[in-house]
Amino acid sequence: FYCYIPWLLLFILFCVGMGLICGFSIATGAAARLVSGYDSYGNICGQKNIKIDGIDNSGLDLTKKKYVFFLEPCNVDLVKRKIKSIALCVSACPRKELKTLAEVQNFAETNGSTLCSYELKPSEYTTDPRAAKLCPKLPVPESAPIPFFHRCAPVNISCYAKFAEALITFVSDSSVLHRLISGVMTCREIILGLCLLSLVLSMIMMVIIRYISRVLVWILTILVVLGSLGGTGVLWWLYAKQRKSPSDTLTVDQLQIAKDNRQALLIYAIAATVFTVILLLIMLVMRKRVSLTIALFHVAGKVFIHLPLLVFQPFWTFFALMLFWIYWIAVLLFLGTTGSPVKNDQGFVEFQVAGPLRYMWWYHVVGLVWISEFILACQQMTVAGAVVTYYFTREKRNLPFTPILASVNRLICYHLGTVAKGSFIITLVKIPRMILMYIHTQVKGKENACARCMLKACICCLWCLEKCLTYLNQNAYTATAINSTNFCTSAKDAFVILVENALRVAAINTVGDFMLFLGKVLIVCCTGLAGIMLLNYQRDYTVWVLPLIIVCLFAFLVAHCFLSIYEMVVDVLFLCFAIDTKYNDGSPGKEFYMDKVLMEFVENSRKAMKEAGRGVGAEGRELKPMRNRIPSVVMLLVLKITFGLYT
Repeated sequence: FYCYIPWLLLFILFCVGMGLICGFSIATGAAARLVSGYDSYGNICGQKNIKIDGIDNSGLDLTKKKYVFFLEPCNVDLVKRKIKSIALCVSACPRKELKTLAEVQNFAETNGSTLCSYELKPSEYTTDPRAAKLCPKLPVPESAPIPFFHRCAPVNISCYAKFAEALITFVSDSSVLHRLISGVMTCREIILGLCLLSLVLSMIMMVIIRYISRVLVWILTILVVLGSLGGTGVLWWLYAKQRKSPSDTLTVDQLQIAKDNRQALLIYAIAATVFTVILLLIMLVMRKRVSLTIALFHVAGKVFIHLPLLVFQPFWTFFALMLFWIYWIAVLLFLGTTGSPVKNDQGFVEFQVAGPLRYMWWYHVVGLVWISEFILACQQMTVAGAVVTYYFTREKRNLPFTPILASVNRLICYHLGTVAKGSFIITLVKIPRMILMYIHTQVKGKENACARCMLKACICCLWCLEKCLTYLNQNAYTATAINSTNFCTSAKDAFVILVENALRVAAINTVGDFMLFLGKVLIVCCTGLAGIMLLNYQRDYTVWVLPLIIVCLFAFLVAHCFLSIYEMVVDVLFLCFAIDTKYNDGSPGKEFYMDKVLMEFVENSRKAMKEAGRGVGAEGRELKPMRNRIPSVVMLLVLKITFGLYT
């Protein structure tokens, strides 16, 4: 505990620094400019302002003008991340489209909201030649104020489509993007229903894992095979049906939509076919090892029966992350409007921070990574502590009333420094990778082939190192929960255990992760198949691509949130099992802590290896020095990284 007080103090001081950045951004007026909004002359809407030297139209009394209105709200500069338009403070947003300057003038005279620049009077809107530059671009779209932020935002979807066109550079035809977005809006009820379906399927999967873990592996294998074959067959059937469907009665737009759907179905069918073939080959190779996971899944199911609060652990972690991310984004927005007013080349006002304070956002970005990793590490330590308590308690009736809360208490009292150091190590690897990725996006298309290859190689190496360290950190937290040692000692012990047991348990761990991945695939396939059937039989001619992608991504996210806890429990049981077999052999005084089912699995595996004539060789290999076992643990880490690509 005392060894890691410095790390805990360092983390606390870092959080205090982030709090000071938040206080600075609020104290310098950024909060008022963010919430109330400000115009292009430095005036904050809804209040009296102070005159800025050298800036015309500054220092105005805008008490009655509480909303920010942009003359060209759809003109977005993505490089500088701002709207390239004159901003004004108005008393009301135009609730209907204004097609002419006469309508703009009538709106100003009727509602008292002047949409042209301050130097023009409403009576001059149709006569002054400057109106073409100082008035909004026609037609003025219908807009509504954003709640709490007092900005007039267009309600017409075409404006957002144009904004998305600037983001999606690979779309050359703007009409394609308009059809994609209109498809999402038309199918929003179906998308919402399918998202709820994925949540229900994830809950059902957790119930199945908890109560019928013995047959889960085989049921899941059969369902995935049937689902993959069935989904692939349905896609080819729908593609053939679309090709044969009559097109004489369709309009030009409907013909284009039907053509896009046929192309999308062909791509989906080919991708599904390739995926199904690869999946079947993998399952064919691993068919003899599938039975090895049944015992481990059975014990994990018992863990959830005795520790039901583990199911809700992702919700608390997600809630904590959401609170922190909301705070982080709010402070980032504050930083974007903080600083002193400076006149730009166009004669308008921008707020810039001078001196070393302009690099505060770098500190803020590091805080995003470190604190997010800290929250995730706290979840890993909490789950590890609860599962370790379950595993090493011989009489399950003697378990604490709430092992999860007991684990949280130990985390707060003894292990916060360990978690802070482990999350900091991940941050040290992740930040350089993020910097290289940012450089890659900024110089994309400008660098030569050699530099591009080296940059991508560095990014890939850092990503692999991050995955390896994340896996070792998880096992280090488990070793800390078992032995109450510091992070470095726990990491060393965990690494030694992984090396010594690589040949015996790598298959169990890898196949377990693979089966959980198959569970995620099953949920995504069922949700995607339901989406295809619903979208196919709706009468509106819309593009399916974007709605289907949204639904499948959400389904995978929900499945991952639920099954990640099960995967974490399996990994903790894996290390507990390895430590148990290292220090105990089942003799009197050295009884195993493991469950009877897992003990039977060990005995059956030994008998099977002896009958095959490989038992002695396998045991001999397991007793070789550690230097000869390094390739095994490297292979184990490679397998974890490989499954990380899928999950």
